[in-house]
Amino acid sequence: MSTTYIPGVCNIGPAEIKLRKTSGIVGLYVTVILFAIFMVSGIAAPWRLLIFIPAVISASGYLQAHFHFCVRFGTMGLFNMGNTLTEHETVEQATYRRKDQRKALIIAGLSGGIAAVVTAFVFILP
Repeated sequence: MSTTYIPGVCNIGPAEIKLRKTSGIVGLYVTVILFAIFMVSGIAAPWRLLIFIPAVISASGYLQAHFHFCVRFGTMGLFNMGNTLTEHETVEQATYRRKDQRKALIIAGLSGGIAAVVTAFVFILP
């Protein structure tokens, strides 16, 4: 696992990656539990749109862990390659910040797209 900041490629280290994996797992569990509740209770389809929230959290967590890249850090010009969650460093070069912002948008878009597909599937079920 790389512990070197690479603009537009990776901006988080082991501690941050572990946190993203955890959020992905929690989001997945909440998504599955909500899905089960929706299907068992026969809740109206418009209410099922709420599944988007935990689905996007799950997708975002897993994608950020996979890419070793934090969306929030990428948009704010920060990185943390260390083994703690408290030591953030600032990205000084504007070209590096732009690369990070592009990567953050890609991950956010993928997360939203995955959550939209999950939501559409849950919405159209009888």
